Amino acid sequence: MVMAVASGDLLGEKASAMRASLERSQTITDDVVSILGSFDHRLSALETAMRPTQIRTHSIRKAHENIDRTLKTAEAILVHFDQYYQAEAKIIKGPHEDVKSYLEAIDQLRRNIRFFNNKKGFKNDDGIAIRANDLIAEAISKLEEEFKRLLSSYSKPVEPERLFSSLPNTMRPSSASPGHDDDSSSKNHSSYIHSEPHKNNADTVVYTPPVLIPPRILPLLNNLTEQMVQAGHQQQLLKIYRDTRSKVLEESLQKLGVEKLNKDDVQKLQWEVLEAKIGNWIHFMRIAVKLLFAAERKVCDQIFEGFDSLSDQCFAEVTTNSISMLLSFGEAIAKSKRSPEKLFVLLDMYEILQEIHSEIEILFKGRACSKIREAVMGLTKQLAQTAQETFGDFEEAVEKDATKTAVTDGTVHPLTSYVINYVKFLFDYRSTLNQLFQGIEGESDSSQLASVTMRILQALQTNLDGKSKQYRDPALTHLFLMNNIHYIVRSVRRSEAKDLMGDDWIQRHRKIVQQHANQYKRNAWAKILQSLSIQGLISSSGGGSTAGGDGGSSGASRAVVKERFKAFNTMFEELHQKQSQWTVPDTELRESLILAVAEVLLPAYRSFVKRFGPLVENVKSSQRYIKYSAEDLERILGEFFEGKNMNDSKR
Repeated sequence: MVMAVASGDLLGEKASAMRASLERSQTITDDVVSILGSFDHRLSALETAMRPTQIRTHSIRKAHENIDRTLKTAEAILVHFDQYYQAEAKIIKGPHEDVKSYLEAIDQLRRNIRFFNNKKGFKNDDGIAIRANDLIAEAISKLEEEFKRLLSSYSKPVEPERLFSSLPNTMRPSSASPGHDDDSSSKNHSSYIHSEPHKNNADTVVYTPPVLIPPRILPLLNNLTEQMVQAGHQQQLLKIYRDTRSKVLEESLQKLGVEKLNKDDVQKLQWEVLEAKIGNWIHFMRIAVKLLFAAERKVCDQIFEGFDSLSDQCFAEVTTNSISMLLSFGEAIAKSKRSPEKLFVLLDMYEILQEIHSEIEILFKGRACSKIREAVMGLTKQLAQTAQETFGDFEEAVEKDATKTAVTDGTVHPLTSYVINYVKFLFDYRSTLNQLFQGIEGESDSSQLASVTMRILQALQTNLDGKSKQYRDPALTHLFLMNNIHYIVRSVRRSEAKDLMGDDWIQRHRKIVQQHANQYKRNAWAKILQSLSIQGLISSSGGGSTAGGDGGSSGASRAVVKERFKAFNTMFEELHQKQSQWTVPDTELRESLILAVAEVLLPAYRSFVKRFGPLVENVKSSQRYIKYSAEDLERILGEFFEGKNMNDSKR
């Protein structure tokens, strides 16, 4: 009990101590709060006192910043003013001495204008902007003059020698004189400029277009172009380029020998002259497209680099007159009166247009050149159509040929050799003709060409049949047909036509040759062979003067035998005199024909002499009857078909 009372007193004392301590802490806190409140009041008063000073300091700093910015802006403006005046001085001086510096001055002016236009204090109607724009206009005007001066200074016609030296070696003329090839006046087809051989090695043929304007000048002209286009002077640029370069291009072609001929001009020319001009035209087309136009396109593209549509338009306008000059001649030929000899030159002209087709498509690209491409394609189609029509005319002309050329010796007629040579030349153009025959339904190109060739040869045979009727001697009629058809067959066998015509055609016509040879023998030798027959010699009664003891001639009348020998001699001499003037030009055929005659005549003669010779051997003047031995006849037969004239025969 005493312990419990003591513990309660102890706790009460501790509680009283803690209360006293808390009261002292509160008093301290209140004192601190009072002190802090006093500080806050003093700081607020200090801030209020310093605010005006802070405002003045901020304003001063802002003013300094504005001054710095203004100074920098003024400095930039002064720099642009300085640049402007420098550019102005260069532009007033002109571009002649230093075009590059002049172009830089124009660019600087444009930058100055953009700078001032972006400044609020400078407007487009301010003096500086107006003056700068006026300077730009003046500068562009001077650039036009400089562009024209530079282009004119370096634009000269290309001499023919330069163009010839740019050709592949195999195509260079032996003489540098344009249009005067050694063979140009030749009347045969070899004078034509046939382009077919070049197709086989077209990939290896290299053309080197001449340099029309020095390479160092082209970038400068391109820079001038950029400035003028930027200033909106495309039309002025186009006019300067067209007027300068088109004239030079035309002069280059004229120096080469190109003429602008129309249909009436062509009609007045003799064929030999026209043929030479066509050959030259083919040369000119190749040179113009592969060299001149190719070089012009390169120049145009470099000067107008970056402006494709303008480049196409300039190229089109520069080349229009030159193309027209070249195409006008081709059109005149295509529209002129058709004749067989023109077919080959038409095919030559068609071939060169086919050869340059890819170059035309590449060089004359773009919308601006579409009319030129169409014009070239139009001429190509026109030449093809005229060639097809001429081909048809030739077939008809062969069948209806009514030339009165006399072939008295039965040899190959000029028409035959002409037609065969014509067909041979056609096969030089086989691939070209196949192109012309494309589109024939149901037939391949080759079969169509074979069909046309067969029709021509059939037309020739029909005409020869008509001409053969002019001969009064049926033997000569068949000899004439034999010679001519043999010539046709032999020519076909030795040419490219062999594979196209086929063995059946050749064998069929060889049989026709043999048939005419047989008909010749029948008509020429039947009568003389009849004189060697026993028919009419053997008398059934056995009367009359006979050769006794010769059973083989028993019953034969000596008088009749004499008449038979005399008749044989007369007929053989007449045949020799006449047929030695006839001609079988092919040696093999002539020997074969003589052998065929000998194989019939000599055995018959030997048999007749052996059987009936004794009847006349012992009579007076027996040589009047047996004038020839079989060997003599064989030798004399060798003189047949040699085409000897009458005087030769008499000698």
